[in-house]
Amino acid sequence: MKRFTAWRRRPWAGYAVVLAALAAIGVLYAGFTPQNDRAEAAGNAQAAEDLQNGRQLYNKNCASCHGQNGEGTKDANGKPIAPSLLGVGAASVDFQVSTGRMPAMNPGAQMPRKRPIPEFNVDVKTDYHEPEKREAAEKQKAQAEKNLADLRNYIASLGGGPAVPGAEQVDPAKGDAALGGKLFRTNCAQCHNFVGSGGALTGGKYAPPLDKSDVTPTQIYEAMLTGPQAMPVFNDTTLTPENKRDIIAYLVQTREEPNPGGNGLGRVGPVSEGLAGWLIGLGLLVLAAMWITAKKPKKLKKS
Repeated sequence: MKRFTAWRRRPWAGYAVVLAALAAIGVLYAGFTPQNDRAEAAGNAQAAEDLQNGRQLYNKNCASCHGQNGEGTKDANGKPIAPSLLGVGAASVDFQVSTGRMPAMNPGAQMPRKRPIPEFNVDVKTDYHEPEKREAAEKQKAQAEKNLADLRNYIASLGGGPAVPGAEQVDPAKGDAALGGKLFRTNCAQCHNFVGSGGALTGGKYAPPLDKSDVTPTQIYEAMLTGPQAMPVFNDTTLTPENKRDIIAYLVQTREEPNPGGNGLGRVGPVSEGLAGWLIGLGLLVLAAMWITAKKPKKLKKS
């Protein structure tokens, strides 16, 4: 006891106690929260790696037109070559790249839909019977999905913008197809046709068809949200997220409707059907008349 009392009275005893207490607190803290810290550090490292991969993909496929920092480019006369990507958001990138419109190989009045380049093509066949082929295809699809996510997240980091919609936002089963039909005819049918078959616009542009199965609900939502090319932007004030989902429900339901007469003829109604019937029917009558009159009658024999 005397030794302990004497030790306490030394000048450095207080510092030693404080250091010991801090060390004990540090050990207890490390014992209770090691996994959280490690997980957070691993998450930050993975996010930085994904962002770096997105930047590399951007430099390889986009920077030559859109600039090293997404600022856009102009020609010698100041005419824009490619627009700025600052603030376009992940939704715009996902739409343009997943539909194959970007990267643009041959820029023109409008970028057509085409098969995405292999680095971003998520529509990969994976239902092979051979395990080796199936595994390789699944690996290729997973890498393409990661590349697309990394690219859109990198561009979104440059200036924000609309995010990619979630699965619930684009689920046709949760939409009102009847209301969606009214909204579509009010806001979209002037360009895309009443059933989404598409149509011609001015200046070499056109409204693409929406009645094909390769146009996904996510892409339809992203197009309304971002307004690609000649399409206006339908923000959440003009069309609420629920309205957008209703329009998706209408388009998906319309695709599944059969064509009782055979060819749908664009599904524009009785005008095209009547015109086709008139031209085909009248044409057959003309051909029949020409065939009948072309036959030379046999001369009557003299009795």
